[in-house]
Amino acid sequence: MKQLTSDFWFKRSICPIANVLDIVGDKWSLLIVRDIYLGKRTYGEFLQSPEQISTNILANRLKQLEKSGLITKVAYQKTPIRYQYELSEKGSDLLPVLKVMLVWADKHLPDSQVLPKVER
Repeated sequence: MKQLTSDFWFKRSICPIANVLDIVGDKWSLLIVRDIYLGKRTYGEFLQSPEQISTNILANRLKQLEKSGLITKVAYQKTPIRYQYELSEKGSDLLPVLKVMLVWADKHLPDSQVLPKVER
């Protein structure tokens, strides 16, 4: 394996696209990033998304996204401890990618619809 930085090793190749896919290439990770951008913060709010992610997959993806530095987990309640999730700077840097995907979908998947932001 070739080393990129002290905290990231190339898994399959040195191709930037392959490396991005190693982080967010499953079918759920970008949807979680989308949901956080749209205002969802808690585990329960993620479960209410229309794609109906299962609890075990959600827990796994949240851990992976936190480990990769795309999201941060912040305690918002002490007893019992409860967490909310926020995009890190690294995660926020993915937002232009999601916006380009929206433009592509608007052109090529005209029946798809953009989800509304969560009002707080």
